Amino acid sequence: MHDRDATPTPLDRTGRRAIAQRYPGRLWRGYAHGKLAGDPVYAAAAALLAGAAPHPVLDIGCGLGLLGQYLHQCGLLHGYLGIDLDARRIEAGRIAAAALAPPPLRLECGDATQLPAFHGHVAMLDVLHYLPAAGQAALLRTAAARLAPEGVLLIRNVLREPNWRFHATRVEEWFLRVSGQMRVGAQHYPAADEMRATLEPLGLSVTIRPLRGRTPFNSYLVVARRPG
Repeated sequence: MHDRDATPTPLDRTGRRAIAQRYPGRLWRGYAHGKLAGDPVYAAAAALLAGAAPHPVLDIGCGLGLLGQYLHQCGLLHGYLGIDLDARRIEAGRIAAAALAPPPLRLECGDATQLPAFHGHVAMLDVLHYLPAAGQAALLRTAAARLAPEGVLLIRNVLREPNWRFHATRVEEWFLRVSGQMRVGAQHYPAADEMRATLEPLGLSVTIRPLRGRTPFNSYLVVARRPG
């Protein structure tokens, strides 16, 4: 069973604009502002971590580091390490992080399959489906090993279901791939049962709820918690 949809309160326009203006160039600023305004995952993450233990966050596939920026703007950041393969996004994210004094965000260019040592909360936003099924299970286990006591593993991903939202998502991913906006195409969309089958034997409690916002995509928020 899935939990009901999340309805967090997002940052207002002033807060979103403050974040976007830290990025270099009109393109990155426009992208950041659009993502923060239209994607519900940042407010959902903030709502979850507001009630969680004050641990640092490891953001796997961090892109521009928008999650870290959002949490900082909300006063919820206790350390942040973002990892992403895209050197252009990492560089733009570092410039935005340097605008904060002192810079509380660290962004590194790296592979999700070779994570550094870490102890805290872990986030993976729209990452899993770019890996094969076996690679997804391995990454989930690796991420879970980096959770501190009372740590939260926060995953947003499309789940495989027989509905029109899932097919709309597949079309969108195909377009991103053929248009060159994504270097790697989707390899495997996990089902909810696959996620639970990997995470629950690790001693984590798992909840899964829709997180679609105003988009047509079949996105879910998967939250796995390590007991204290």
